[in-house]
Amino acid sequence: MTEAHLFAIGVLLAWLAGIRVYLTVFGIGLAGALGWLDLPQALHVTQSPWVIGVSGALALVEFFADKIPGVDTGWDLLHTLLRVPAGAFLAASAMSPDGHLAAGMLAANPGATILHNLICSRAVPEVVREHGGIPVRTKVGHSYIKQIMAESGAVFGGEHSAHYYFRDNYRADSGIIATMLVLEQLSQAGAALS
Repeated sequence: MTEAHLFAIGVLLAWLAGIRVYLTVFGIGLAGALGWLDLPQALHVTQSPWVIGVSGALALVEFFADKIPGVDTGWDLLHTLLRVPAGAFLAASAMSPDGHLAAGMLAANPGATILHNLICSRAVPEVVREHGGIPVRTKVGHSYIKQIMAESGAVFGGEHSAHYYFRDNYRADSGIIATMLVLEQLSQAGAALS
C-alpha cells in the first residue's frame, strides 16, 4: 500500500469518525475482514469479530439514541468529546502505522532520537532502529513528551493520538508540519494522492 493510499485512508477515516464513529469502525473492520479493503497493520484489530460486533451494536444504539428526545442531546454531548480523539486515533493508525513519519525525520537527521508514546505500535521503534535512529518510549501526554524531548534533544516525537512534536517548532506539536512532511515524502516518492 502506497503512502498516498495511507494518507487518503487516514483523512477519510478521520472525517467519517466525526460523523458516525461506531459505524466507521464497524465498516472499516467489516471491509477488512471480507477482503474488500487492504488495511494498514495498525488497523487490523478492527477486523476482529469482537470489534466488528461491538461497534455494530453501538452503531445501532447510536441510531436509536438519536430518535429519543433528551437522550439525543446527552448522546451528542458525549460524542462531541469522543469523536475527535477517535478520528485522530484512526487517522494516526492509517497514516503513520509503522513509523514512516519518523523515518522521514531520520533521513534529514541521521542517528537522531525519536520519541513515541507507550501505546504506539511495536513497529514504531523497529522502524526507527532500521533507519539508524534511537527510539525512546514516553508516557502519554504532551507535557511528558516535551520534557523528554528537551532532555534528550530528540528531533521528533509522536503520539498515537496524531500529535506530532518537532524540535524545530519549539517542541510543540503541529498537524500542519506533519501533513507537509507526509506530502513531501509523497512528492519525493513520485506518488499521487489518488
